[in-house]
Amino acid sequence: MKEQFVSNLKEGDKVLSFFLVKHKQLEYFRDRTKGQFLTLALSDKTGQVLARVWERAPGLAETFQEGDVVKVLSEVEEYLGRLQVIVDKLRPATEDEYELEDFLPHTERDIAEMLTIVRETIASVENPYLRTLLDKFFADEEFVAAFSRAPAARRIHHAYLGGLLEHTVEVIALCQTVLTLYPQIHRDLLITGALLHDVGKTKEFTYQRDIDYSDEGRLLGHVVLSDRMIAERLAEIPDFPPELALRLRHLVVSHHGRYEWGSPRRPKTLEACALHYVENLDAQVNRFAQIIAARRDKTRPWTEYDTLLGRYLYAGREEELAVEEAGPLE
Repeated sequence: MKEQFVSNLKEGDKVLSFFLVKHKQLEYFRDRTKGQFLTLALSDKTGQVLARVWERAPGLAETFQEGDVVKVLSEVEEYLGRLQVIVDKLRPATEDEYELEDFLPHTERDIAEMLTIVRETIASVENPYLRTLLDKFFADEEFVAAFSRAPAARRIHHAYLGGLLEHTVEVIALCQTVLTLYPQIHRDLLITGALLHDVGKTKEFTYQRDIDYSDEGRLLGHVVLSDRMIAERLAEIPDFPPELALRLRHLVVSHHGRYEWGSPRRPKTLEACALHYVENLDAQVNRFAQIIAARRDKTRPWTEYDTLLGRYLYAGREEELAVEEAGPLE
């Protein structure tokens, strides 16, 4: 069983453990007469760490591929303010040496409890056509199994097994609050959109040793896949109102909000506007929370620089939180 994880590594540690190879690249030393070294990104369910192989790198690189699990003997050092692993020995691992659960992060929430929330939400939908459509999805055991296991993203937010279900449940909760503030929103339509807006993610990703895109995911994307899956089930329901179907499909194809964010259409209805902002709120808060939680040194108030966000995030100082928790001064 794997005992050393990325999140626990410290400068000076001796490491003998299994890691997933997420990136592999041969590079030349500045003095090219010295040949090439190997740069790796090694990961497990707790994070990712940079690794270097200084000696006999070209030959070693031929023994494994990106996506392989390898056994590594190494030492941890700090370079330019971040940890890196200097590899002494490395070999491909055999399947009986490791557990896949060690390499794929998983939601911390209970799957059964979240599915109960989904089913209770479906039961609250009064429109018979929308209710029938939801049952077409969530009475299908194969679909529910995929929906419960799929990640919501590869990197950005809820990027772990069960992330799609967790994200959906959180979007539902946010929609319930929005509905109390804006009663003019068509409740059943918004709730149905919340439940179905990302169903295509059950087909967008593969998640065996690592989360990656399927061929359909790369070529079509989950927005197109979601719309297609919904359209197929709509065709199975006799006399489904065309206007209702059109408004629901618009919710799905516009929920990313902007063309540059992969949205085929921008929101043009009240429900589409609400779903876009609610969905984005949940995604961004989860994204910030994951970055803050993943910082190596919990005593430091700032995270490492996030290249996608283009900024550092502020986690706060423990001593300030301790004063706040103590209550007001008498």
